[in-house]
Amino acid sequence: MAEIKPLRAWRYNSELTSGIDELTSPLFDVVSPRQRGKLYQNPYNSIHLSVPRGENAADNAALLLEKWKNEGIIEQDPIYGIYVYYQYFTLPGSHKEYCRKGFICNIRAYDWDEEVILRHENTIPKAVNDRIDLLEKTHLNVSPTHGLYTDKDFELEKYMDDSMKHPLFETEDYQGVRDVLSVIHDAGVIKKFLEVIKDKKIILADGHHRYEGSLMYRKKMMQREGHKGDEGYNYHLMFLTNTEAGDLRILPTHRLIKNISGFDEKKLMEKFSEDFIIKPVEDAYNINEIILGKQWAFGLLFKDYAYKVRLKPEKISALKWNFPDEIKKLDLTVMHYFIIEKILGIQGKNQRTSENIEFDRSFSDCLAKVIRDEAQMAIITNDITMNDVKKVCYSGYLMPQKSTYFYPKVICGFLFSSIKDDEFQSPPHSCF
Repeated sequence: MAEIKPLRAWRYNSELTSGIDELTSPLFDVVSPRQRGKLYQNPYNSIHLSVPRGENAADNAALLLEKWKNEGIIEQDPIYGIYVYYQYFTLPGSHKEYCRKGFICNIRAYDWDEEVILRHENTIPKAVNDRIDLLEKTHLNVSPTHGLYTDKDFELEKYMDDSMKHPLFETEDYQGVRDVLSVIHDAGVIKKFLEVIKDKKIILADGHHRYEGSLMYRKKMMQREGHKGDEGYNYHLMFLTNTEAGDLRILPTHRLIKNISGFDEKKLMEKFSEDFIIKPVEDAYNINEIILGKQWAFGLLFKDYAYKVRLKPEKISALKWNFPDEIKKLDLTVMHYFIIEKILGIQGKNQRTSENIEFDRSFSDCLAKVIRDEAQMAIITNDITMNDVKKVCYSGYLMPQKSTYFYPKVICGFLFSSIKDDEFQSPPHSCF
């Protein structure tokens, strides 16, 4: 099903990579304005390609890319490879170190209706358009999206572990995560990777906007005369990890509500009482623990008050959206139907583009924004499980945008993948 290919990555030259931590950057959708300002100060930081500045940002990135190539700032690896990428991390409140293992490759940009790559959440149109423009001007995948395959036998991990004995890069990123990159050049081993993945479906964990940008650009290019199907624009850069690994973590993403006209906390709570059991919370900082593991339970943060609300079990049958039962019963579906649509009045069809909804994975940030009147309220939610994500993907339905936060985020700057015809050049099939 899923066709993957090794690649000849573009990487920073050896003189610069001794300071690789100064060249990496967060993904475009998580980098804060303050982080950007600092990263832009380094003229060689990868942020200049991933989040370019200026009125003609994509054109600026294309010019800079050619300059970097001509001056040898980045160089293309001479040999095709599968790039192994490990991320070592801990979570708040625990000393346990996790290691998320995976590998980076090119993968064919399958259309959604081919059901090879499965999405689980909606995208925001403007963000997709920005990614298409950047890809069209630079012909470069600047950072890999994150995909999931299922292999209960863990056939590839032994090869990845062997590769990690000889890392190319190792650094600590902005998340406090230790990122390590290595490469596999052995043709026989690479062939094993291709064989294991070829009968898999891939769940798109992170990077829906970047992937959809590649997909839309591919569709555009397919209309041109001479399309063959093996050109670089048919492929997309992806980091693949195994769903069966115990180190795959999904963190909750909370909702901030702002600029609702006529917003009245007292009247709002009266509406909540129709469908929810309400309990005031004395100390807002305890809400995460109070709702932890409880189905259909949410925390509500206002400037002066906090509440735990939990949907009355008999009310689930009142959910009108045309979803199968397993999707209806997800916390996120309950939140977006009963709270955001029914109580706050933002219709489901408008939630994807609503300027009244913001997303933040940090509980403390949510509380601070409400206290500072930067938001009218925050909805605190539990995390979702890998099984929840699988249910959604295999059902053919979608979660609302920003429903999951796979942690840690992949960083940008370790490698880049060109889709230009003379730089992509797929290896002969006889090699793998």
